[in-house]
Amino acid sequence: MIHGTVLERIERELAHDATPSLRTRAPDPIDLEALFTRFEQTQPALARRVTDVLDRPLDQAAIALGCFLSVTIWLAFERTFGKRLMEVSEDALRASEAAFSLEEELRAGRDSDPIELEDIIEQQQPAIVDFVHEHLEAALEGDAEPAERNVDVDDVHLVYRAMLVLTLALSHAVKSNDSNTLGPELLA
Repeated sequence: MIHGTVLERIERELAHDATPSLRTRAPDPIDLEALFTRFEQTQPALARRVTDVLDRPLDQAAIALGCFLSVTIWLAFERTFGKRLMEVSEDALRASEAAFSLEEELRAGRDSDPIELEDIIEQQQPAIVDFVHEHLEAALEGDAEPAERNVDVDDVHLVYRAMLVLTLALSHAVKSNDSNTLGPELLA
């Protein structure tokens, strides 16, 4: 399970890189662009999928949010699990996306709501889901007056869904401590 302190530390490090006044005081500022390049190298299937989402004609706030959240989530898994975090294959990524699509179809076809995959992720990765929700709300609310906000809710929803798929795929890519097999250790 990813702890909130890991996410907070990464967020502070990324803020140090983005804020010139903090950059000089940061012991080890993080370069977001360099991190995304490393994300592409270590998790190419996930990075391609995130890039596919962010290359759409999306609202700039949604694009910035997707870049920030994808790197933060990946880095939190990498820092928490280290060498136990395996590369997510295209097949594993398709399986995660299929699970979301199936859950959406089941929910759409029933009067009573089945347990949502999102709820399962939140039970197993509450810090990540809380972190994502916090940043989604900030992107949607912003500092501007409601009439001046031009954040496209549908674009932000695409980013949100992509971050849940990313979290699910990375959770399944953590190698178990007890064997050489891969989990779903975190989403049992």
